[in-house]
Amino acid sequence: MSDHSTQFEATGGGLVLKSAILLYRNEGPRNFRSYRADFEDAAAFASVHAIEPDGDGRPTIAAGVPLSHAHLQQWTEALGRTVLPEILPGNVLVAHPEMLAWWIPEQVRPAYFDLSTRPADLQILSDRVVVPVPYPAHLLIATRSRLGVYALPANERPTADTRVLHSPILNVFVDGSLCWGNIPKPRARAIASIPEFECAVFDSWSTHPNPGQELTITGKGGLVRLWDGLAARRAKRFPTKRLKPFGAGARRHLQRRPVEPVTVGQLIAGGAPR
Repeated sequence: MSDHSTQFEATGGGLVLKSAILLYRNEGPRNFRSYRADFEDAAAFASVHAIEPDGDGRPTIAAGVPLSHAHLQQWTEALGRTVLPEILPGNVLVAHPEMLAWWIPEQVRPAYFDLSTRPADLQILSDRVVVPVPYPAHLLIATRSRLGVYALPANERPTADTRVLHSPILNVFVDGSLCWGNIPKPRARAIASIPEFECAVFDSWSTHPNPGQELTITGKGGLVRLWDGLAARRAKRFPTKRLKPFGAGARRHLQRRPVEPVTVGQLIAGGAPR
């Protein structure tokens, strides 16, 4: 199988076709173990070809050479996607054009509650309120399509083997995705954008638990009452032991079946179940 993309050169007379990239892939049986990139289980090869006119002046693809790192760098610079070297702060786990991952230590910070449904026995959250509450340590993973929000079991920099927990934040779906609503989205997945992502998570109004989210904690009372109790007694630490391991998503939680814990390494590799 082959595919091609073209390079155009701007001239006084317009755009001129200059080169082509051909992609080759082994079309053997695919492995559907995961949802990773199509090339994961297939041998792939790419070549770069000059474009030359034939006898009638029509562009044709000439003999090519293997696609090299230098070619990729040239195209990256042409597309304005060059990543400049920078020193990574201690909280950053991954800094890549397609992914930014970092962890946030546990802390007490203001929370914004404006519940759409308010149980009668609430002490603090019965009104629209901004109140300090303790948050567990968190892991945030920003990609092109989503912002993943997860709690961590310990207040320390996670490793690839660290198992992640469901976040208790109300704006988070059981698959770990932030519910953006009308929250402004950062334009870049860059270290400079971390404050914007954190603002979207911690400084937005919480109105209700998302579907299935009440089943991501243990104990009595549910998630809203847990936050209400923490706010009422001015707690300094979140009871992390009440958070369930992050697993396969809403359906399995609603069925109350055990789930296989997921690690930080699996999330970053894209291997966590959805």
